[in-house]
Amino acid sequence: MATVVVISIEGEQGLWVADLDARSVVPLDPPQTGALKTVTDLRASGAIVTKGVNVAVVVKSAAAASSGHYDG
Repeated sequence: MATVVVISIEGEQGLWVADLDARSVVPLDPPQTGALKTVTDLRASGAIVTKGVNVAVVVKSAAAASSGHYDG
């Protein structure tokens, strides 16, 4: 099972890598080639790309998520 997720949030620049095992989130340098470059190009044009993710929601804070609230 994969434990690393590349994420971005609408309206924000850049990509992030969330390593669930390491419990860390760090910025990802913009990819220059490959499939992830294609994905970032699609994102720049407004496309939403998901693969292997079955839940993704934006919340205002960790406290909001913990209490069951999300922006929807």
